[in-house]
Amino acid sequence: MHSLAKIFADDGPLAQKISGYKGRAQQLEMAERIASAITGQNILIAEAGTGTGKTFAYLVPTMLSGGKVIVSTGTKTLQDQLFNKDVPTVRDALGAPIQVALLKGRANYLCHYHLELASREGRFASKEDGAYLPKLRRFLQTTRTGDKAECFEVPETATVWQAVTSTRENCLGQDCPNHKECFVLAARREAVAADLVVVNHHLFFADVMLRDEGMAELLPACNTVIFDEAHQLPEVATLFFGDTVSTAQVVELARDTHREMLTSAADCRDLSDATRIAEKAARDLRLSLGVETGRFTAQQLTEREAFEPALDELMAALMRLLAVLETQAQRAEGLEKCWQRTGELIAVLEKWRKPADGSVVLWAESYSHSLQLNATPLEISRLFRKQLKAYPRAWIFTSATLAVQGRFEHYCREMGLPFPDGVEETETLTASESSETADSPDTRLVTDAACWESPFDYPTQALLYVPAGLPEPNSPQYTEAVVKAAFPVLQASGGGAFFLCTSLRAMRRTHELLKEAMAEAGLDFPIFLQGEGSKSDLLERFRFVGNGILVGSQSFWEGVDVRGEALSLVVIDKIPFAPPDDPVLSARIEHMNKQGRNAFMEYQLPRAVINVKQGAGRLIRDEQDRGVLMIADPRLITKPYGKRIWRSLPPMKRTRDVQDVLDFFAKIRN
Repeated sequence: MHSLAKIFADDGPLAQKISGYKGRAQQLEMAERIASAITGQNILIAEAGTGTGKTFAYLVPTMLSGGKVIVSTGTKTLQDQLFNKDVPTVRDALGAPIQVALLKGRANYLCHYHLELASREGRFASKEDGAYLPKLRRFLQTTRTGDKAECFEVPETATVWQAVTSTRENCLGQDCPNHKECFVLAARREAVAADLVVVNHHLFFADVMLRDEGMAELLPACNTVIFDEAHQLPEVATLFFGDTVSTAQVVELARDTHREMLTSAADCRDLSDATRIAEKAARDLRLSLGVETGRFTAQQLTEREAFEPALDELMAALMRLLAVLETQAQRAEGLEKCWQRTGELIAVLEKWRKPADGSVVLWAESYSHSLQLNATPLEISRLFRKQLKAYPRAWIFTSATLAVQGRFEHYCREMGLPFPDGVEETETLTASESSETADSPDTRLVTDAACWESPFDYPTQALLYVPAGLPEPNSPQYTEAVVKAAFPVLQASGGGAFFLCTSLRAMRRTHELLKEAMAEAGLDFPIFLQGEGSKSDLLERFRFVGNGILVGSQSFWEGVDVRGEALSLVVIDKIPFAPPDDPVLSARIEHMNKQGRNAFMEYQLPRAVINVKQGAGRLIRDEQDRGVLMIADPRLITKPYGKRIWRSLPPMKRTRDVQDVLDFFAKIRN
């Protein structure tokens, strides 16, 4: 087998397989560090700037390692790209005889049982959903995987999928009449047998780390875990290390129980009454908060007079349902499953009402028709470190945005990773934390960390513009000022712009103001607004027109790739600090400050830096791109921490003079 240097060379196997491939020093160095981490079963944190080629940098050494590998990505879109394009390309170039599997969450696979059940009962949300039924039946007859991404006749976003896929709660498991032909189980069997398994972060934490439904074979058996888009891990891990129960789950349970009752226990009137009472109690709990939607702290919930009585009523209704189901469970597998689900919901609800300790924050999120109760851990570091130490293996964390000014302390601290050599970990921990997280000599976790800058010529290709004279971001007219400052830049760029906003309200207002300004100036750049179509559809239309303006919020800050003149201006309205009234954030800030730590510098600022880097990363996507990054927020200049933000960005030229921006566009247009 060739050495890594030969594989990544201009005349190596990758170059022979991939048109236009060029060797990059950063890519080779990253691959060598990953190979070393795999050999030593160590931890590697690797930030690789845009254009480094990090995907091939980790795929090549892992395929050569000879062990079982799990690659976890940030989204299902990236997961599909890896499995369908990148992995086959590298495998063919190397001639590596490895077996590869794609594993998604169960909601992505058509369920034989629920398709038949939905067909028989006709329980569809709309006529359109019912019209998809023949197409789903045809798909069932022709598909090998049952993956809804392969069913081109039915959109992945169609609500019909909710009726024809299973959930962890309503899956009958081995009692299902279609157990032997189940697509979920088939995918999991392939994953267990494969050398390389492609998953996503949500599935990794839900189905692997929590040992859900027999997946315990995957993680202990693997030699290497690679997290691509690893900057998303803290948020995803927090979600799955916590507990959640929703009124929608209760309503679904009540309806499933009633359906099973009609089939197997129609003579049990008590069960009919219990399901009706449970469903009403769930709806009443949602109504106890009125028509408001949004997030609530535990304190805000208790201030609502109707909330606690409604919660008590829901618990009583579930206890009654559990008691009745216990008398009927032996009559059918479906009733037994409903009995188990009821017990699980009660257990989670009890934990929410009376948490075992103060290490979680209790909060709720209210939607139009449901209420979700959450118990979220204040920190995940100890929980995740237990996973790191459970089995000896290599752990690779990579992304284009992990570091703050080239340092990884904030990421290590949040994820429970040992600090890289040369950084004193104990200086940021209390005595009790140090003793709890210390490794014994025989299980010592070694962390390596490195940053590779983008190979793109940022000083030539890009310009960072922070306009002078803008008001403070909390000013009532701030969005108007941003659009006014950005408009001459937009005219100079000839369209081809992203406006990345930090809130939906600012996004909608920006869209209104841009339309007004263009009408007044007689411009007709096509303008797209997040939410007016699917993300993929908006991006396709934006690329096609070539001079469009796309106004978006969180969805478009990352995971978006637009190359060429179609995107030459990215405007960020504010430094994206998380809203301070968020229940989880405010609880964490209070928790850290009580420990004598600086929550702003350790937690809020690093997260904002990572988000700015993600937004900025939309601008330059290849060697030919040219463009301007406009960050409107004056705090980038006026606040001491602003320097930490712009110094974490690629090395662009910087200006506060709009004329420099106009000259830049004039030069690249000529």
